[in-house]
Amino acid sequence: MIIDSHAHLDDVKYGGIGAIMDNFKAAGGITLVDVGFDAESSIFAKKHADEFGVWFAAGFHPQEADKNNDIGLIEPLLTDKRCVAVGEIGLDYHYEPFDKARQKALFEAQIVLADKYGLPIIIHSRDASADMLDILKCNKAHLTNGFLMHCYSESKEQAKNYLDLGAYFGFGGAITFKNAKKDEVIRSLPVGRILPETDCPYMSPVPKRGEKNEPAYVTFVYDKLAEILCVDRGELETVLKDNFLNFFKKASL
Repeated sequence: MIIDSHAHLDDVKYGGIGAIMDNFKAAGGITLVDVGFDAESSIFAKKHADEFGVWFAAGFHPQEADKNNDIGLIEPLLTDKRCVAVGEIGLDYHYEPFDKARQKALFEAQIVLADKYGLPIIIHSRDASADMLDILKCNKAHLTNGFLMHCYSESKEQAKNYLDLGAYFGFGGAITFKNAKKDEVIRSLPVGRILPETDCPYMSPVPKRGEKNEPAYVTFVYDKLAEILCVDRGELETVLKDNFLNFFKKASL
């Protein structure tokens, strides 16, 4: 009974996802969220959600800030019965060049849009901790539907700041890497605020590192989380299922 809270099934690397979904079900997968990063991928995510009975999120990734990022293109998707979040959205100051002002404006506009439709947000944050926290604090009134720090990689001190604002935290294949150093951060969090993810087709977990990632591999994330938290794997599956439903309130199993 496993869940993938963050997958990118629209990626051209797959060329088709029927077999990928079969693998997920064979591994015990019960549902997932296909996450958009621009208008086109968000539309594809809706199609996949309809076809396979899963869920999707629509949004513009921060790296789309200099491209065609008219949020009006995704707004019609947000009322769809299978749209459970706005995402992935946020800030990314890792790859040059980038325009901080444009990224911030796009991020804040989508926070407000999510609030308008009563949806939580899925946040991408890379090398932007200070600005991220500042924006979230300034937009606290628009965060009443919750926010998920996707692929969380920051400190436990920063996690506390996000927790104070109501955050959930997504962890994927990176926690299985030898040099991950995520154990202390994960143990510092309430288990009720943790969600499993793959971020597929990227970030394949050990023992699949180097391969194309897929939702079925979230089982290795479950194994690692159970090890870090010193909990029974079956018990953890129940907790993470409940976390998924608590965060993605439009979703059902």
